[in-house]
Amino acid sequence: MLGHYLTTKQTPPNGLLVKKLYIYKAEDVAHEYYVAVTFDRQKSSPVLLISGEGGVNVESKADQLHRFWFSPSRGVTPDLLVAVRSRLLFSTAEMPIIEGIIQQLVKLFVEKDAILLELNPLVLTPDGRFVCLDAKFDLDDAARFRQQGLYSLEEPTPDLAEEYEASRHGLVYIRLDGNIGNVVNGAGLAMATNDLINLHGGKSANFLDIGGKATGETLRQAVEMLNRDPRVQGMWINIFGGIVRCDMIAQSIVDAGSAMGGFRMPVVVRLQGTNSDEAQQIVCHCVPP
Repeated sequence: MLGHYLTTKQTPPNGLLVKKLYIYKAEDVAHEYYVAVTFDRQKSSPVLLISGEGGVNVESKADQLHRFWFSPSRGVTPDLLVAVRSRLLFSTAEMPIIEGIIQQLVKLFVEKDAILLELNPLVLTPDGRFVCLDAKFDLDDAARFRQQGLYSLEEPTPDLAEEYEASRHGLVYIRLDGNIGNVVNGAGLAMATNDLINLHGGKSANFLDIGGKATGETLRQAVEMLNRDPRVQGMWINIFGGIVRCDMIAQSIVDAGSAMGGFRMPVVVRLQGTNSDEAQQIVCHCVPP
């Protein structure tokens, strides 16, 4: 597999180049379980999910998932453990091991700002051992500042290289399939900007939010990222100056253009809000061709 492209339902259409392999000894399996901790958005509560049918195609077996809601402040309670045992029918010998796994999962989920912890499959071997054969760990990107140690271990895949670069500069970037790049401050305005582009027959190349407290540096990084993207044939910079000053944004656009030797595409700039008149003057007189 090394050096070859792997194509699955979870990869881009062209697959991903395999650069590393994780090899573990084979285990005899008596039974497979699915165990996960995630959020239930409808109930506004974290939930423990357990199924006696682990392995592939778990999504198609959603009706077999047992759900156990819990409070992050109270953690794993005796009542929750009683409910787990009664529904999954773990033996007296198995239950202390399962209890330890659940305790550690919930502790990790809370302390590391996770949005999903998944053991699939968690297998029971013929000699009574529980072994996790595969796992998934999704972190809340909004907690990046609290989990810098974990994020420092991140190895971006080729299909997420742009998103990874953007996150390093405090930007929220999502690659889309159009040719109009846009730079916006605030997620709501960014979504509205993408909707307007689509409404008028265009297609966005990206969702790029530089944040409500954008600085000259974050804007420069955003503009340079789009200027390097060969798919982008035009750029729309749409900024509302509430906290951020429009004249600072305008000067940052000018500085970025100068540093790059000019923009290689048409650029449309809309600046509204604090110091927008001054910003318009800076853009009109100073943007390089």
